[in-house]
Amino acid sequence: MTDNSKPDIPNMLSINPRSPHYNEEVLKHDIGVRFNDKERNDVEEYCINEGWIKVAHPKARDRRGQPLLIKSKGTVEVFYR
Repeated sequence: MTDNSKPDIPNMLSINPRSPHYNEEVLKHDIGVRFNDKERNDVEEYCINEGWIKVAHPKARDRRGQPLLIKSKGTVEVFYR
């Protein structure tokens, strides 16, 4: 597949279908997230402009039974693998 057939990487993206930042067309491709110069595989949501990622806590749940997300701030780089 060529780079021209892939959609542009959005500023905000979430893997949760309930989120308004969910984009199925982008998620069909393999996306990598580098946070503070370290590649992360556990990112649930990110924002490039504001410089944060959200990662699911392994044990904590919110009142709806969804994993509790922990927000970390730093340098965010997103790319297609």
